[in-house]
Amino acid sequence: MDLVNVSEVSAGLFIAGIIFIMLIGSFLSLGVLRFFQLKKKQGGVYLSLSAASFVAMVLVVNTWFV
Repeated sequence: MDLVNVSEVSAGLFIAGIIFIMLIGSFLSLGVLRFFQLKKKQGGVYLSLSAASFVAMVLVVNTWFV
């Protein structure tokens, strides 16, 4: 069994990752819920917010944590 060494992960990167993962997951689940409720416009908005949050996460991680 191989273990992953996470001792090099900074607290800032960990907190930023948790915040963005929660944000992306929330928008994604709300978007799917709205589509099942047949509210397509709101569903599309939430899914696009999820995609925008993912892009923001990639930009933040590449800018400050490389």
